[in-house]
Amino acid sequence: MKQDQNIYIIGAGLSGLIAAYELEQAGFSPVILEASDGVGGRVRTDEFKGFLLDRGFQVLLTAYPEAQRYLDYEGLNLKKFNPGAVILKPGTAFSIHDPFRAPSKLLSMALSPVGSLKDKLKIFKLTQMLKSKRIEEIFEEESITTADFLRSFGFSDQIIENFFKPFFKGIFLENGLETSSRMFKFVFKMFSLGHAAVPEKGMQQIAEQLKGKLTKTQIRLNTPVKTIEGSQISLLSGDQIHADRIIIATRPDKLLPQLKGQFKPYRKVINLYFALSHSFIAQPMIALVPDDQFLINNLVFMTDVSKAYSQNGKALLSVSITKEVKDMDKLFSLVAIELEAITKIKAEHFEHIKTYVIDEALPQVEDLSYQLPATNTKVYDGVFLAGDYLLNGSINAAMTAGRKSAEAVILSIQPTY
Repeated sequence: MKQDQNIYIIGAGLSGLIAAYELEQAGFSPVILEASDGVGGRVRTDEFKGFLLDRGFQVLLTAYPEAQRYLDYEGLNLKKFNPGAVILKPGTAFSIHDPFRAPSKLLSMALSPVGSLKDKLKIFKLTQMLKSKRIEEIFEEESITTADFLRSFGFSDQIIENFFKPFFKGIFLENGLETSSRMFKFVFKMFSLGHAAVPEKGMQQIAEQLKGKLTKTQIRLNTPVKTIEGSQISLLSGDQIHADRIIIATRPDKLLPQLKGQFKPYRKVINLYFALSHSFIAQPMIALVPDDQFLINNLVFMTDVSKAYSQNGKALLSVSITKEVKDMDKLFSLVAIELEAITKIKAEHFEHIKTYVIDEALPQVEDLSYQLPATNTKVYDGVFLAGDYLLNGSINAAMTAGRKSAEAVILSIQPTY
């Protein structure tokens, strides 16, 4: 095998970093061209005003097979969320718990108005059913909308509106639960087998850890690519690079003219951060706002999960909005009023830190899948694709796609006899 190949990877997100790692294991020394000032792609964390701010509320599901393959969880010092959620409505709040992980919550779960007793038994039934299925089986099953699946499984409107809808709106970043039931079952299975967690010092630590595994890869930051034609990479600076092999680990339709118009728009999310003197949830749990009249879909005090998210003693509140916002100038004041309505804390006490408008938060994938044959990453001779959009919108899929693109490159270089 020729190890002196000029292999370029476009994008230093999770897919690109995994692809580089796998190529290194095979003896190659790739070059990553990254448009931004750091690694991580959509998984980035900023230090700002004494806080760590993830660019959009994100979590790592510890049961992800690919994450278990590549990440050192102990090195990340993962901080786990308590299973379940707090439901916030004006004048009332209640919780949903997993009594099998927290036996002390059995009574409060049984009495919770989140849904009927039948609903809670059905959650147990669904959990056990999905635990017994292989992930590959789940992705081979019939695909219907998540909303239709929940109704067909027998869940009441009460628990769908109180829990499933706001919880999975925050994951799928769409408001009608139209995402395939395959994805719902996969994510629900991952939650039941492991935990939702964040690295102690922010989600970007995942990318930094992967970067730290690279010893023969050159990473060129602030190097945006304009187009790719054949084996020629044109940089925005005007420079030209000839490559023997190219892995596009970013949106390919922006670089390959022949792919323009072939990808659906990405799903969007707005993420606002606020500082408060203390948390009004006071436990590492996500809070859901099921009222459709509100802009807020979910919120969480990141400092309840990891104290390292604040270096100034204040509590850091992350608020996510999945709805379309027509007047961005009034967004902060509207959200502060909503926070007052559900917490009784005066709006002026919510100190706005920063707002992220993330237009490309999650890919829309028509035919969701779990496995990807390496050959399916090839566009044409010498050019390959990597990214979660090839499978499903998840950290697990991003890692899978990166691995498979590297395998395809290696296979394309191996001599034939």
